[in-house]
Amino acid sequence: MIYNKPGNHFATTMKAAAEGGMTMKIWDISMNIKPGMTVYKNRDENRPVFTVARDHTGGSAYETRVTLHLHTGTHVDAPLHILEDGSTIEKMELDRLLTRCRVLDLGNVEDRITRQDLEGMRIEANDFLLLKTRNSQTDTFDYGFVYLDESGAQYLRDKKVKGVGIDSLGIERDQPGHPTHRILMNAGIIILEGLRLAHVSAGEYTLIALPLKLDGLEASPVRAVLIQPPIA
Repeated sequence: MIYNKPGNHFATTMKAAAEGGMTMKIWDISMNIKPGMTVYKNRDENRPVFTVARDHTGGSAYETRVTLHLHTGTHVDAPLHILEDGSTIEKMELDRLLTRCRVLDLGNVEDRITRQDLEGMRIEANDFLLLKTRNSQTDTFDYGFVYLDESGAQYLRDKKVKGVGIDSLGIERDQPGHPTHRILMNAGIIILEGLRLAHVSAGEYTLIALPLKLDGLEASPVRAVLIQPPIA
């Protein structure tokens, strides 16, 4: 395995013998989980807390307790997050988060991703789309981050996409009533937030972003990676 680290991201290159020696690249598009990490609106209560439960001084194994807000870092939302009586994270079908996907380059968008921004792009039914914006260029929280607005969400719903991910800690930005979440969730579209896409080019990949099997909860952290060329 050869590791190449551009900034906080890395690509792993390996030889896939079963594929006749084809070179496969894996991109980690997840945020690092750590106490001083960037969190939504810089809220201290959202920052992870690491507490050493045991150390080696007493002859026992080293163990750490982690307190983690489920919407911190790279994570997937379950419908319960917004919808009353919505389904929970352990019920999410895993094959929907181990899937072919496409990264769309929306770096020219300054404020919000609208229907008009998406209409010129090739978007088909059952696509899982990752929206790469200027958000990926900074590791600090930007109160004016680029988000998907209501018209953009309606367009993706009408296109019958499978899922949508974005490189911000929220797919919308304080919209009253959370219309973007509601439009997508009511259509069964998965929402993946907190991606890091600065070193990923637009194109087709395989996405792996599996949630923890947390019973009855509304979200989960994920370790999200992209594989290229896509796995058939």
